[in-house]
Amino acid sequence: MDIGDVREVTAGDCSDLYYLDTGMYETGGYGAVYILNDDRPAIIETGIGTNHDLILDALAELDIDPADVEVVTMTHIHLDHAGGAGFLAEACPNADICIPAAGASLLADPGKLVAGTKNAVGDQWQFYVEPKPIPEDRIVDLEDGDAIDLGDHELRVHAAPGHAFHQVVFEDPANDAVFTGDAAGIWIPDREEIVETSPPSDFDLEQCLEDVELLAEIDPDVLLYTHFGPRYVGDDAERALENYATVLTEWVSAVEAARAELDADEDVMAHFASATEKGEAWNEQKASAEAAMNVRGVIGYLDNRE
Repeated sequence: MDIGDVREVTAGDCSDLYYLDTGMYETGGYGAVYILNDDRPAIIETGIGTNHDLILDALAELDIDPADVEVVTMTHIHLDHAGGAGFLAEACPNADICIPAAGASLLADPGKLVAGTKNAVGDQWQFYVEPKPIPEDRIVDLEDGDAIDLGDHELRVHAAPGHAFHQVVFEDPANDAVFTGDAAGIWIPDREEIVETSPPSDFDLEQCLEDVELLAEIDPDVLLYTHFGPRYVGDDAERALENYATVLTEWVSAVEAARAELDADEDVMAHFASATEKGEAWNEQKASAEAAMNVRGVIGYLDNRE
C-alpha cells in the first residue's frame, strides 16, 4: 500500500468502510484515516494536518463531495489523530466536528496543545503543521456512552483514557469493528506484530490495561488501528488484546529495569532509541524518535507512581 492509496476494508463483514495511508512523518504504514461512506458520510481520524489534501483526494476517489461529509471525528486530540481537524472543518463546511469532550477546548484554541506536542515529539515536530483552530459552533462534544448516527452504521463512544485522558474508542456494531485509536497499541501489518505506545504526558499503565479489557468485552471481529490499518481477529479478539497487555507490561518493566542500571534518563532513551528494530517497518528516524518518546512516557508514569 503506497502513501495516498485508498482501500476498502474487507476484513470480517465490514462494509461501506475505506482507509488511506496518509504518509504520516513521511513514513508509509504508520498513519491511517478511515472514511465511512454511509447516509451521513464520516471521516474518522484526521492525521497531522500536513496530509489533509490526501484525505480530500480520497473523498474524490470515493465520489464523496466534501460538502456532503457530515461528521469529522477523532479518537483523541493528540495531533497525529486530530491535527487535520481544522483543515477538514474548512474543507467540509457542513460537517459536525465531533471531539471527545475532555479535549475539545484544546482544539478550539490549540496553543497549549501545540506546546505540549512539541515537548512530547521533539525533532518530529518538523513533520507537523500548525493546526487550525476549530470554531466552537462547529464542535460537538463526545462523552462516554454517546453514539453518532451515520445511517446504517453508528459510532458508539467508549472512554479509554489510559493512553490520554481525552481518548475514546468507537464501536461500529454493524461492522463488528472498533476504531481503537491508540488503546490497542500499534499494529505493524507487514510483520503482523503489535507494539507499544506510551507517550508523555498522560500514559498510565493500569488504566491502559483497563482499556484493553474494555475492548475485549466489546469483542469485535475487526480492530481498526490508526497506526496502522484493519486487523481481523475474529474469535481471537481476547487473545490478541491480551497479547498487547503483555507487550505493554513487559515494555514498562524493561524501561524500569534499564533506568535502574543506567546513569541518567537520557541514557535510557538513547539505549532504546538505538536498540529498536522498528526501522525495518518504518524508517530509522521515525523508529528511533518513537522509541525515545515512548520511554519518556514510561518515565513520567514511573515518577508519578512513586
